[in-house]
Amino acid sequence: MNPPRFFPLMLVALAIGLAAVPAQAASARKPPESDLATKDNRRLAVELAAKLAKVETPDPLVDNQLSKPFSPAGFGLASDDGAAPGAGSVPAGPAKPFGDHDILAAIAPRIMPSGTFSLGTERLLIFGKKRLKAGDHLTVSFEGTEYVLELAAIDRTNFTLRLNHEEITRPIKPGKNP
Repeated sequence: MNPPRFFPLMLVALAIGLAAVPAQAASARKPPESDLATKDNRRLAVELAAKLAKVETPDPLVDNQLSKPFSPAGFGLASDDGAAPGAGSVPAGPAKPFGDHDILAAIAPRIMPSGTFSLGTERLLIFGKKRLKAGDHLTVSFEGTEYVLELAAIDRTNFTLRLNHEEITRPIKPGKNP
């Protein structure tokens, strides 16, 4: 089968037609808009930025204008009734423990086991005839309140007590840790 005689002419016409389409499309398309703002908008933005970036220096502070929270005026002077502060009053003792960690830190030195004992792979803490293992609970009375401490862990020389989520580790024999 032979191609028709006018086949090369059709190819040339097709090529010319395809070449003319992008040229027509390019001439019909409007130019792209600029991504840059207009000159007036840019000038306004720069003026606003300069205004916002301006740093003003504050007035210098004068010492007598400042309040003194750690040494207020009249601190240490006698009260209205003429008595010196603290005169005739009972001296304040040590601050009362506040929070689980402080309470545990105050109780822990009072808990003094006599040693440890191993039963198979399990370690036991000895308090006289009483033997406690890790996970056991110990009820302790401190300043009129009873606290339930958990014996969290026992190793060869130390034991760990837990009160709620606070823990503290103490030596089994105070002063004999290596």
